[in-house]
Amino acid sequence: MITPAKQEADVCLILEGTYPYIAGGVSNWTHDLILGLPELRFHLLTIVPPQEKLVLRYKIPDNVAGISHVVLQDLSLGAPRIRHQKQLFANLEEPLKDLHSRGSLSDLGNILNVVAPYKEQLGRHILLDSQESWELLLKMYKAQYSESSFLDYFWSWRNLVGGLFSVLLTDIPRAGLYHAVSTGYAGLLAAKARLEIKRPAILTEHGIYTNERRIEISMSDWLHEKPLGWLCFEKINKDLKDLWIDTFINYSQICYEASSEIITLFPGNQKFQIADGALPEKLSIIPNGIDYPVYSQIPRKEHSRPTIALIGRVVPIKDVKTFIRACAILRDKIPDLQAYIIGPTDEDEMYFRECQEVVRFLQLQKTVIFTGKVKLTDYLGGIDVNVLTSISEGQPLVILEVGAMGIPSVATNVGACSELILGNELESPAVGTGGTVTRLSNPGETAKAIADLLTNKKRYEQCSQACKERVRRYYDKAALLNRYRELYQNYLSDHIVPQLLEV
Repeated sequence: MITPAKQEADVCLILEGTYPYIAGGVSNWTHDLILGLPELRFHLLTIVPPQEKLVLRYKIPDNVAGISHVVLQDLSLGAPRIRHQKQLFANLEEPLKDLHSRGSLSDLGNILNVVAPYKEQLGRHILLDSQESWELLLKMYKAQYSESSFLDYFWSWRNLVGGLFSVLLTDIPRAGLYHAVSTGYAGLLAAKARLEIKRPAILTEHGIYTNERRIEISMSDWLHEKPLGWLCFEKINKDLKDLWIDTFINYSQICYEASSEIITLFPGNQKFQIADGALPEKLSIIPNGIDYPVYSQIPRKEHSRPTIALIGRVVPIKDVKTFIRACAILRDKIPDLQAYIIGPTDEDEMYFRECQEVVRFLQLQKTVIFTGKVKLTDYLGGIDVNVLTSISEGQPLVILEVGAMGIPSVATNVGACSELILGNELESPAVGTGGTVTRLSNPGETAKAIADLLTNKKRYEQCSQACKERVRRYYDKAALLNRYRELYQNYLSDHIVPQLLEV
């Protein structure tokens, strides 16, 4: 395990559920960013779930000064009681209500000020298990959520407040700049750093955190609606799904307020950021990029079977089941089809087993292969069409990586997929179509789009040339890394440290 460095870093990257323990697009982006800026020293402040066995999925670059961990809902026991405990909770009540009702940086600052004198003593005993904590929970429940299940509210409160205080009680490593790679709890840490360390914070959003949480919350079967809610024409009180969604929207607003600059990957994300409270004058765009010279030189391999692949984690947000059902439809038209699902299967093992069951039910065992986590370049040369059936994405690197090789993509109309495949109004001259964009959760439309590419050689060649040219022109990583280099130097200009003087 890498321990925090004693020496101050230039940039503290704040990460939630990604690098360096989870493989995926955001993690790959983070790794490439650090490697691409060797003149800067980075510290990783990474948020991990409780009781998680941490296994490094990446070789940590030499310019990472250290790694610190924040374990959500893993508060120490702390002191059993403190002096003025009743007053502590009296002082916390209004700021906590405000934090969950409007999302303001000042509300976060108020909570930090209240807990600061007792920080070393606070833990699970006082914040979650004390009589005062119970009384505050009851007040919050009766105020707005009394029509919801109290048991579900109790566990929601424990999760949300436990997560909040595990973030707010953590020590922030000192750095010249704090760079959050999402809102949510990572965004709260960036806001805390801005308040406590008095250094700038910036944000890069790949996907919109609140949108992804909405999807997950809507799929949570334990977050029940109010009893007999179907008899009501309108909601009088909020339900528990509102509690979770509103909380994460408010956390986003706090991060947006604390950030000097709010970066995203493509214009479509900005309307969601503004809707969640971001100021338009703070917004900027730096798209993802890939190493075009490397990927464009990967040789295509001869193979006897028409081959498609979904490259990504086997998790619900990737909607792998739609891909599998599309394969069943395709097999009727292309009997010798080979379909790979390339990516880790251990992040949501129950969903992986469900996907395996769908494969067996549709009798696709000879068609669909789960590879698990593999060296991607070993497979890319033998793929004809890349497929994404996700219900949420940011700007998927895989479309760019395969595009540099001339492999067309079929992807759902989420995130920047349409822009990457079809281009945008800024292309001059227009490059052309690099594949097909489909509707969400539509196996039939997905299968038809794949079949059009696999059976129409002229269309395939046109899409192949277009996607390769688009990546070459607009998504070469070297140019985009320079954007971050300039951004960092701008915010570090009044915080010169030895490493920067040597550049």
